[in-house]
Amino acid sequence: MTNSAATISKSVSQNQTHDVLKAYFSQIKDSPLLNFQQELDLSKRIQRGDTAARQKLVESNLRLVVKIARQYMSSGVGLLDLVQEGNLGLLHAVSKYDYRKKVRFSTYASFWIKQSISRAISNKRRSIRLPHRKEDVLKKVQAAYNALAQKMMRSPTTEEIAAYLHISHEEVVDILSISEHLVSLDSSLANDSGTMYDLYEDYSYTPEKELLDNSMNDSMRNLLEHLEQREQFVIINRYGLWGQEKKTLKDISKLLDVSPETVRQIEMRSIRKLRQFSKELEDFIGT
Repeated sequence: MTNSAATISKSVSQNQTHDVLKAYFSQIKDSPLLNFQQELDLSKRIQRGDTAARQKLVESNLRLVVKIARQYMSSGVGLLDLVQEGNLGLLHAVSKYDYRKKVRFSTYASFWIKQSISRAISNKRRSIRLPHRKEDVLKKVQAAYNALAQKMMRSPTTEEIAAYLHISHEEVVDILSISEHLVSLDSSLANDSGTMYDLYEDYSYTPEKELLDNSMNDSMRNLLEHLEQREQFVIINRYGLWGQEKKTLKDISKLLDVSPETVRQIEMRSIRKLRQFSKELEDFIGT
């Protein structure tokens, strides 16, 4: 194919893609947005097998996929492909969304949409196929990177990753060097859409876990409101809730200027009270 023919072919392809996107955007722009209660109602219906409810939740959030996909346009993958991958993530989110978690669907779905797009970008950027064993090591390195970064609030060094995985530093360096798309995890993407680190699946995190933790925390706070202020203080410090260090009866007795036995009695009385309202946590404990 001559250069001019290739240019024409590319131009036609771009025009066709543009037409497809234009038609798609025109089609989805009139889908009504949902309020929170409508999302919860649809989730209930979906869990009963209502396909119409599933379709409505999907259609009402197609614009969310486009909005997120635009953030990755500098990745070298076409917008149409990004949208298609994001839609797969949206479908996955619709199937897993649970009204009992009391969270907006867009908040929940964004994770799965971004993950689906990121995986597609990662797969297309990889120019070589790693041996099976090295693929396994690579996944472990990614998981270690994510876990350590979250724990230390900074990017871990290769030495720290090696120590975390109990493998040699040379093996970590080797796997990173032959997997070229991981060399610069912290290099910025264009348009301030994030860093290369954002393109990789976080194996130590799922939105379900975050939602469950948040729901548990909210329910526990509501539960403790049934206690008097001093009872709340004892329970929070005795069991190390919300980042507090667990304290002994003696430690708490010094803080309250009472005897350890008094603290123990307060603790036991508080637990008896909480048991009366423990139904509030059963949905989450049984999840």
